[in-house]
Amino acid sequence: MGDTAVEMRQGNWTASLLEERGSSAWITSYLRITVAADGICALAAGVMALVGRFSHWVSLPQGYLIFTALLPLLWCASVALMRGYDARFIGTGPDEFRKIVNAGVSLIAAVAIVSFATKSDVARGYVVIALPCATLFDLFARYGLRKNLHRRRRRGACTQRVVAVGDAAGVAHLIGELGREKYHGLSVVGACLTGGTMLAEIAGVPVRRGVGHVPAAIAEFQADTVAVVASRELTGLRLRELAWELEATDTDLCVAPALLDVAGPRTTIRPVAGLPLLHVEHPDFSGVRWVIKGLFDKLAAISALLVLAPLLVGIALAIAVREGRPVLFRQARVGKDGQYFNVYKFRTMVVDAEEKKASLASQNHGNGLLFKVRNDPRVTRTGAWLRRWSLDELPQLLNVLKGDMSLVGPRPPLPDEVAHYTDYVRRRLVVKPGITGLWQVSGRSDLPWDEAVRLDLRYVENWSLILDLQILWKSWPAVFHGSGAY
Repeated sequence: MGDTAVEMRQGNWTASLLEERGSSAWITSYLRITVAADGICALAAGVMALVGRFSHWVSLPQGYLIFTALLPLLWCASVALMRGYDARFIGTGPDEFRKIVNAGVSLIAAVAIVSFATKSDVARGYVVIALPCATLFDLFARYGLRKNLHRRRRRGACTQRVVAVGDAAGVAHLIGELGREKYHGLSVVGACLTGGTMLAEIAGVPVRRGVGHVPAAIAEFQADTVAVVASRELTGLRLRELAWELEATDTDLCVAPALLDVAGPRTTIRPVAGLPLLHVEHPDFSGVRWVIKGLFDKLAAISALLVLAPLLVGIALAIAVREGRPVLFRQARVGKDGQYFNVYKFRTMVVDAEEKKASLASQNHGNGLLFKVRNDPRVTRTGAWLRRWSLDELPQLLNVLKGDMSLVGPRPPLPDEVAHYTDYVRRRLVVKPGITGLWQVSGRSDLPWDEAVRLDLRYVENWSLILDLQILWKSWPAVFHGSGAY
């Protein structure tokens, strides 16, 4: 009954958004649903706290009943104070979740301060159940809403229509980046180019002359956002004038910096002498956070090995019986700072696979330096099944225990690959390689070489424990679907 109700609510929400497709009205609809979901989560947590703390419903204290009834309002107010309903953070994930956690912590602190100041005798059991559960329930609710929104955005709905402004190269790059990851919700529908460039379209997007025609382009394409990329013609004064023009039409203005693939936590705006300077912190490859990452890797690897021990033994026996020995495959790889180590995998190919590699060069489907062959004849029957579910990678948990690898990181490269690295690509080697990573959750072997490098470098530049947990969470669907596994 509960599942049916949830499906009905999601269906009604989807229908509502379908009616409002093509305009920014879907944002209002989404925020209404979000507020309702937050309130329901808080009410459910309050009722759970009443049940858990008080055994006699007949003699429930009236104060707790009133507080439970008011909890949805208090919770929504706390989320609003943390800017949890800011339209700019719709569907962004980490920022949205962080605001929910901050709202929970703030409300717990507020209840503690008020009870201390008024000398109220508040049942700690009620508070310990109600507020943490409200936070947890709301995180799951926001996650469900976000995944639903991402699915709709991939179909072209619930997006902000963008007019891109700048030089031809910058605009083309912006169109490519936004088109690659549509779940972010920005769809470029038109462009205005600087420098007198005369093009009918760029990267499949129609062009409407120069910067002076931006307001006309907004009206023509019914856009609600203007994205400006770096250009010599767009001086500070001209950009300010453009902002004034957009203010009259209530159109959002975004400025894309030339620095790419640097996440928000590393960037802050620092006003200096009236200038908004973008301050970029260096990535952290040492210190307490790095030590915590190492401890987390080892504890998780030990736990996984203990839990998966029966499966590991079963796989080893299957390989030994059906394909013969050896069961494990060892191969030299390059790790952090260019150090060599032997990676462990379950053997998925015939014993003389390396000798047969040269004969398959004409069938190489890999990109750049990668060697990949679809339907590789060297792969054994058991090996094909192991690769389909990425079970051949499980012995790398031993590499994590030894300290050669991490749970999350760039793909561990072969020495032959590293020998052809440029300084730009060699940046991948400043952290430990991982069993999984952004490349794993984004297509694995189907990725072009330059895209795989871009994802690895994005991880290097923006790594954090939260990002590691997100990648680990997303690795399960990637493995289940088997995309790019061969």
